[in-house]
Amino acid sequence: MTWIWTVLAVAAAEGPQEGVLPLDVMWKYVNSLGLVEALTFISFGSVCLFYGWRVFKILVTICFGLLGLFLGVWANDQLIGGNVIWLSLICTIFFAVLSIPFMRWGVTLLGAFSGGILTGGVWLAAGLPDQYVWAGGLVGLIAGGMISFIVFKVAVILFTSLGGSTLTVVGILAILYSYILAGRSEQFEAFVFANQWLLPTLLLIPMGFGIFLQNKFSQTDQSWPT
Repeated sequence: MTWIWTVLAVAAAEGPQEGVLPLDVMWKYVNSLGLVEALTFISFGSVCLFYGWRVFKILVTICFGLLGLFLGVWANDQLIGGNVIWLSLICTIFFAVLSIPFMRWGVTLLGAFSGGILTGGVWLAAGLPDQYVWAGGLVGLIAGGMISFIVFKVAVILFTSLGGSTLTVVGILAILYSYILAGRSEQFEAFVFANQWLLPTLLLIPMGFGIFLQNKFSQTDQSWPT
């Protein structure tokens, strides 16, 4: 509690900040997905929500590979300016292979990141000032990192539930936006952006559901560490 109050005090001293909500980034993917891609998102997200604890190793490898891809593109733009494909491919393979011996540390980092998103989403869903959402996220980042470092199982369930929830919600919203509500897509988009609590709430509900189910299912697996 002392840490939480300290973070909030620092946030108040910093003053309001603009552009802290990545709603437009998420919405860009919502209105650009086709039907096949949206259904793929929903299917893969459902697997992560229910059985992420079984496939977490490949998910960590994919996440690190995507990180390498991002760093490769950035390094090409900033340092080289040459063939971005080869540099990105090398970085992707390097980080994917690197994640194997450092699997536990990778899971811990992803668990901390998921904790930050979880508390940041709770902050927005509760109607608290959006300019201080980084303060709520920072609390979850620290707390999630500490818990994930101590209890490996918590880190796995946190980041797989977050990933599954994000994929599922984006897929469902894409179908609603482009097909079911195609004639009222502009009104639907305006409603989403006018209510800042809506997207965080939509992400938190499946995430909480996934955390509950994975914790329950993993308890019946004797090969899973408790």
